[in-house]
Amino acid sequence: MNIIYPKAEEERKHYQERYELAAERIHGIAEELSKGNAIIPDDKKDYFSKVSGFLVQLIDTYEEIESGKFYEWSLERLQQHNFELYRDILPSNYDSSYANPTYAVEQLGKEYGRYLCILYTELREILGCVFEKRLFFLVTGLELFIEIYDLMEDEKCEPNQIRNAIYYYVSDYADITIADRTEMMLDPHHCFAVSLIETADLSDIRYLYYFGEYIGKNEIGTADHLNKMSEKEIMDMASTYTEGYRKGFELYRIDLSVKKTVNIRYRLGFERMIRAAIHQFREMGLEATIYRAVGNLIYKNGRGIRVGYGSGGANPQYNYDHRFDEALIFGKALADRKLAQQRCAYEKCADMAQAFAGPAAIEVFGEIPFVPVAKKEAIVYTQKQRKQKLEYQSASSLLTNEFIPGDQVSFTIIAYPVPEIGQKYEDIFDETVRVNTLDSIRYGKIQQRMIDALDQGEYVTVTGRNGNHTDLRVALYPLPDPEHQTDFENCLADVNIPLGEVFTSPKLEGTNGTLHVTEVYLNELKYENLTLEIKDGTVAEYMCTNFSSEKENKAYIEENLLFQHPTLPMGEFAIGTNTTAYAMGQKYGISHLLPILIAEKTGPHFAFGDTCFSHEEELITYNPDGKQMMAKENSYSALRHTDPAKAYFNCHTDITIPYHELDDIIVHCRDGKTIPLILQGRFVLEGTEELNEVL
Repeated sequence: MNIIYPKAEEERKHYQERYELAAERIHGIAEELSKGNAIIPDDKKDYFSKVSGFLVQLIDTYEEIESGKFYEWSLERLQQHNFELYRDILPSNYDSSYANPTYAVEQLGKEYGRYLCILYTELREILGCVFEKRLFFLVTGLELFIEIYDLMEDEKCEPNQIRNAIYYYVSDYADITIADRTEMMLDPHHCFAVSLIETADLSDIRYLYYFGEYIGKNEIGTADHLNKMSEKEIMDMASTYTEGYRKGFELYRIDLSVKKTVNIRYRLGFERMIRAAIHQFREMGLEATIYRAVGNLIYKNGRGIRVGYGSGGANPQYNYDHRFDEALIFGKALADRKLAQQRCAYEKCADMAQAFAGPAAIEVFGEIPFVPVAKKEAIVYTQKQRKQKLEYQSASSLLTNEFIPGDQVSFTIIAYPVPEIGQKYEDIFDETVRVNTLDSIRYGKIQQRMIDALDQGEYVTVTGRNGNHTDLRVALYPLPDPEHQTDFENCLADVNIPLGEVFTSPKLEGTNGTLHVTEVYLNELKYENLTLEIKDGTVAEYMCTNFSSEKENKAYIEENLLFQHPTLPMGEFAIGTNTTAYAMGQKYGISHLLPILIAEKTGPHFAFGDTCFSHEEELITYNPDGKQMMAKENSYSALRHTDPAKAYFNCHTDITIPYHELDDIIVHCRDGKTIPLILQGRFVLEGTEELNEVL
């Protein structure tokens, strides 16, 4: 087996000579260091010896892949090779790794340690490109290391020279790297993953090691489980996913026939389902693109969130330590450079951008919860950089919307458990499949009863119990024509699987109170006693009890929930109705492991950041009963007409109050009447009581 696709072939022709020169020099450096002939400072020799050794591993791996011999290796050899590539950052070895900012600073000093740690981390990101035979990324990475090694041979070398070398490496190649990422999303002809998935023998577990990602028990266990399933079961799983995508276009009345590509994002192990989905999308007229989730400096989003396909990773602390590495080099000049190249890339791919239908994602859950350690040696943004980063993100979002209008694309997202969830993994997997395929017609009728009551409201009160201190008043927009208009969307199994919820964009003015959850996992991070004080719909105060000091707790929320914003508005108020999913969580003791996608359906939830209709405010949509959805914006998103840079926050994080912590949800009507929806965690509105059966 030898995976060939155009991008790799093009680069082999253009970069072969540079590769050969760089590879020879890397071998020479490694030999100099091993024989004691290097003239760099003694305290840096161990670092450069280990990093050059890693680069030799990459070169050797590339040669084996290029020759095709790699695909003849036994499973045992592939497993050992995978372990060796990731050995240095595995939890058992990370304390003495130069990829660990704490260790690097201890061994190399504060400035050298931070810069050289980030250099090593950036070079580690080349690993996936080696398996794709992407010579551009391999060559330029090797050349960067050689440049910095040569700098270190001068005894007068200053730490800032290393920083400058990394900066210009990122900036100078931005035209190529940004264009490449854009092309990976929009052009199905340059897709390594699709080629691998469609041609590999998926019954032979060796294929997992051909991706170049760290392969652990979850990836192997998932693939093994899917290999036990019948072809019909696989096709049905894929159909739930792809039909949800198609229904999204029907729901929002977007013409799918003019679209040509869909971007699949998933976790390794699901290849049988992905292969079926690729074929089903193709029958809809859509070709799939699948790009790797990477952490190169040029692609850092300032949130530590990787987008694309990948494995669960070798070490979550490693990823957490490096989520803000871009702060080493970020400033207005780099932001402007990136924006200019993003525009060039979109202009070059304008026709493909118009034909792009949007993402289709598969999430996983069940991994052992990760509680990060905050390290003072890790790079963080300065206040000035935070402001510049937010300005860049806003401009980048508007630029993307210019070429890929939000009201002309859709999405779908679904989630499944991984083996790490426990001994009953297969039972939980089967139960999740059932949760993902509940009767939309039944739930649609029940949720419409709730919407009819909610549409009579001026505001809704939500209170907690059993240690939950929530006490919120959520203001609703008045409806000029209640006969034909609604404030709440009747959300079923389409873009957001599983069903069900009813949701709105609340009126910010008049939305006040306290939101509290005793324990919640958001973006794979744990929060204990998360408390948000809301004033006129925005976060006024915030706290949690993860750490011993108030300063650490606030910083944790600022970085990982507010995403560097001084505040965020409440972009969504919703009531989840999927009591079956809640019961599954309780039955198997996995409620704390459920992803937001499922957890948000198991109680009321509140999202902070943009509304659910970000960049789609003008798109007219209707509920199944024919009523037009009206509550699509707030006082922030309304600024899109006059001050678009302040209209969007480019984030949307749901926080759910589970039924056992929920007391009451009561609708307060404009005439003074009250309509209880939920009392002491149970549905009481007429026509919704059957939701309590599984509770």
